[in-house]
Amino acid sequence: MSKICCTFVRNFVQQVYFFYTFCSKFNKMTAELEIFQNIPVTSAAIASCFPNIKQSKIKLRLLEQAGEIINLKKGLYVVAPTVTKKALSTELIANHLYGPSFLSQSSALRYYGLIPELVYLTQSMTIKHSRNFDTPVGAFQYTMISRESFAIGVQSVQEDTYSFLIATPERALCDLIAHTPYVYLRSTLDAATYLEEDLRLDMDAFFAMDKQIFRDYMVVGKKNTSIHTILKLLES
Repeated sequence: MSKICCTFVRNFVQQVYFFYTFCSKFNKMTAELEIFQNIPVTSAAIASCFPNIKQSKIKLRLLEQAGEIINLKKGLYVVAPTVTKKALSTELIANHLYGPSFLSQSSALRYYGLIPELVYLTQSMTIKHSRNFDTPVGAFQYTMISRESFAIGVQSVQEDTYSFLIATPERALCDLIAHTPYVYLRSTLDAATYLEEDLRLDMDAFFAMDKQIFRDYMVVGKKNTSIHTILKLLES
């Protein structure tokens, strides 16, 4: 019995020693996580900040439990704002969480300030299969589109020290119409009602939109009849 107790005590002491050693290094090295700022990074990149500690899984688990990093999905993390002093970007996270992809639909329209409603689901388009992700920083939805349509009306936006891909307002509107069930715009009156009453879209901004993006989208995108109706309203 005493032998079993001695083994237990020895193992316990080893665990306490390991934890104390880790915490000492942890407190000294957490600042190194700041280099990642608010950019999502792999588990290997996070672990590389702690080369003197061999157990990668333990490093990640303790960092996560301490609130220093946030697990977005298997193998992908973002450093907490309390460490980096930088706000998280759902747009940037969306690009990294599942790609290639770009922000679009209501999320992009809201980003540009063209619709008044808050958007609680971050919507993106991708050439991969459609997927949804629930993360500690919000819900993300990815809708599959054709490769031919991927590059139409997409731009890179620079924010502070990072950039992300997002649909132009024209492309975001096309994607929203094309991928919203039961939206079929057969007349310019239908289109005007949808934009003004359903979306509450900024109509001054609408009439300043680039007509060519709608034309290009009609060739390779879905619901080209509805998109053509939008184009007719824009040209009226």
